[in-house]
Amino acid sequence: MKSILPLAAMEKLIKKAGASRVGEDGKQALREILEQVADEICEKALRMAKHSGRKTIKAADIKLAAK
Repeated sequence: MKSILPLAAMEKLIKKAGASRVGEDGKQALREILEQVADEICEKALRMAKHSGRKTIKAADIKLAAK
């Protein structure tokens, strides 16, 4: 699967947490984990929308799925 999130964004997130330097492997690992978690949340949100008779995923579906 092709990655969607840019590595530059991963570096910004890691630096925002306080790191002064970030390795390529660190950026790639964070990207893989975030995309995996996002996939799981999206799948749950889709099930919730379908259960409610909707095709559209709303913010409430995402927030509930993330809990």
